[in-house]
Amino acid sequence: MTSYIDQFPEEARLVKAAMVSAFLALAVGATFGLLQVLHRTGMVRVLSSADYYTALTAHGVLLALTFTIFFLVALFTWGITTSLDRNLPSMRFAWGWYGTMVVGALMAVVAIFAGFLTEPPTLLGEELSASVLFTFYAPLQAHPLFYLGLAIFVIGTWIAGYDWFRTYWAWKRDNPDERTPLPAFMALTTMLFWWLSSAGVAIAIVVFLLPWSLGIVDSVNPLLTRTLFWFFGHAVVYFWLMPAYMLWYILLPKLSGGKLFSDPLARVVFVLFLLLSTPTGIHHQYMDPGIAEGFKFIVMVNTMFLLLPSLLTAFTVVASMEHGARQRGGTGKLRWLGKLPWRDPVFTGMALSGLLFAAAGFSGMINAGMNINYLVHNTFWIVGHFHLTVGTAVALTFMAGSYWFIPQVTGKPLWNRTAGLVQVLLWFLGMVFMSNAMHRAGLLGVPRRTAEPQYENFAFEGAIGSVGELDAQVVLGGTLLAISTIIFLVTIVMTMLGDRGEVPDNSYAGTLSGPEHSPAILDNLKLWTAIALVLIVLAYSLPLAAIVQRGGLFGPGIDGITRVLPPIDTIGGLVEWVVGR
Repeated sequence: MTSYIDQFPEEARLVKAAMVSAFLALAVGATFGLLQVLHRTGMVRVLSSADYYTALTAHGVLLALTFTIFFLVALFTWGITTSLDRNLPSMRFAWGWYGTMVVGALMAVVAIFAGFLTEPPTLLGEELSASVLFTFYAPLQAHPLFYLGLAIFVIGTWIAGYDWFRTYWAWKRDNPDERTPLPAFMALTTMLFWWLSSAGVAIAIVVFLLPWSLGIVDSVNPLLTRTLFWFFGHAVVYFWLMPAYMLWYILLPKLSGGKLFSDPLARVVFVLFLLLSTPTGIHHQYMDPGIAEGFKFIVMVNTMFLLLPSLLTAFTVVASMEHGARQRGGTGKLRWLGKLPWRDPVFTGMALSGLLFAAAGFSGMINAGMNINYLVHNTFWIVGHFHLTVGTAVALTFMAGSYWFIPQVTGKPLWNRTAGLVQVLLWFLGMVFMSNAMHRAGLLGVPRRTAEPQYENFAFEGAIGSVGELDAQVVLGGTLLAISTIIFLVTIVMTMLGDRGEVPDNSYAGTLSGPEHSPAILDNLKLWTAIALVLIVLAYSLPLAAIVQRGGLFGPGIDGITRVLPPIDTIGGLVEWVVGR
């Protein structure tokens, strides 16, 4: 059998480096997650309550951005090269965008970690810290290094996308009449979507937050920066999910022993994500008084349409798994489930992540509905929801997928399949306990984003159970997740330290219904991108105009520029001005 490292040795090194970066972020971010669980419940308090928010920022940035996106660029590099059977045009260029991402991530992390110091160092005349949480919009302010690092990290991902597109363009010149292979189609569609959706946070950082933190502008319009963040902030959920969907579509059917039920349906799903995911961010702002209720209603309707690609995915993937099970001899309406390879940690982890994602879909409908959202807004319910999405559907899929990809990029067989199976089961159980308790606590009104959810002379009372029982579930779930993370990291490290041996063939699932059964217009990414742009303009132009008209770009009655730069005609003059800050 031919592994990925045998076919693409240079690219395999890049994929491995990106995955190792993701795993390092996972290790540190998960540690902070356990500390938060123990602190909030009052079990063990290692951190001060002030440092809790720095830990919360590190947890969110390291897991929701760094871990997920480093794994994504590794996966899409594999998908582009494998499905097109083509090397990247320049490995020097490819290592360049990876290095850009690493530098940006390190800059942001340094700014965050400096906040743990009793006396944080000073840089550019400002104390180095960034306790602004994952949702880093105003009025919370971080050090410029944090914003600059995030901007550089995002730019690195943009360059990576360009690298994949130019690989595709070279392939297309040689194969003008061929349909785009499914993994490449998924990677390219996701990057088009990312370029559109990340523009909002790029503008928020470069135009408003970075100049504000540098003192170039005196203030910002908080509602404007918040809206620009959520332009990206909800869409990024699908940037995490789309690579997980890709693995469900191209690996689960293969591992089940069958074929993908429908290639055309998979393409439709990714086109729908490109069209619908960005014009929905305002549903995170139902409680914001500065946005008209009519706009919020329109966004609610748009958000409900996003159920369609998820339902299509559930149908297609389960049908593919059933086909594989029946190929293995499965019979009956449900007995075929017993023929699936449940002892394979790759299959089991992905299948269980999909199961919990279905539960996340139900809680997501509550979040998306305007009137019901008022009940759970800013409560622990929201935390439970996104731990089922990014914390399970994405993270568990990526971890399970790593048991297939690390052997591919190293040529070394998985160290211990039993350890891998125990790990994915522990993650599943831990998340069931923790997210269940978080959802229930949210219905009681227990707040999120706070180190001290307990109040004097007030007690949260539930119809079933108690706050003590909910806290115990959260601690149990968080502890299981921490143990699962340790087992995962040990399994990956031992695999990488092992000897070369037989690994699965570097291939992905065939199809029962291939691209030839769908209209060629599905591959017209220019058309779908243009429609996506129109939908974004329709969803955001009037709300943004109203926000600016009411509150200005930098706040009511403020023109923004408060620091006039001196005449700078040399590099030395520029350095002198910066040091003088």
